[in-house]
Amino acid sequence: MRKKFALPLACLFLAALFAVCGFFAVRASFPRPYAEIVKASGLDPDLVYSVMKAESGFDERAVSRAGAVGVMQLLPSTARFICEREKIAYDEEKLREGEYNVKLGTLYLLYLTEKFPVAETALAAYNAGEGVVLGWLSDPTCSDDGKTLLRIPYAESRQYVKKVMNFKKIYEFFY
Repeated sequence: MRKKFALPLACLFLAALFAVCGFFAVRASFPRPYAEIVKASGLDPDLVYSVMKAESGFDERAVSRAGAVGVMQLLPSTARFICEREKIAYDEEKLREGEYNVKLGTLYLLYLTEKFPVAETALAAYNAGEGVVLGWLSDPTCSDDGKTLLRIPYAESRQYVKKVMNFKKIYEFFY
C-alpha cells in the first residue's frame, strides 16, 4: 500500500518544491533597492520599482541612446529641471550614482503624477515627455476628457506604459 502512494507523494513534493523555488526566483528578479528614498517619495513603491525595472533593470551605469542615464534613466535636462524646481544642487556626474539618480527620478515621477493623476498618463509623460502628452490630451482622438489617454500614438510609449503596469502587477503580487 505504501508503494502505491510513494510516487504521487514524491510528485507532489517536487511540484511544491518547484513552486517555492519559482516564487523566490521571480521575486529575486524584482528587487526593491533604495527603499528609504522610495518610501520618502510618497509615491506607490510598486510603481517606482516598476519604473526602475523598465528603465534600466536597476543598472546605475545604464545610458540610453537618447542620453538618459542611471537607474531611472534621467536626461540631464530633466534632472536639471527637477533640481531647480526642488532647490537641489545639480551635479551631472552624480546622475550615475544610484541614490542621487533615484532621488531625482522619484521627484520627477511625483511631479508628473501630480500633473497627470492617471498613472498611465504620468508614465507616458515619463517616457515621451510632458509636452508631448499635453498635446495628446488635447487631441480628441487620444483623449476625451483631457486627463486619460485613450490612445498613445507612440508605439514605444505605448509599450513602455504596458510594461511598467505589468511589472507593477508583479510587484503587487510578490510584495
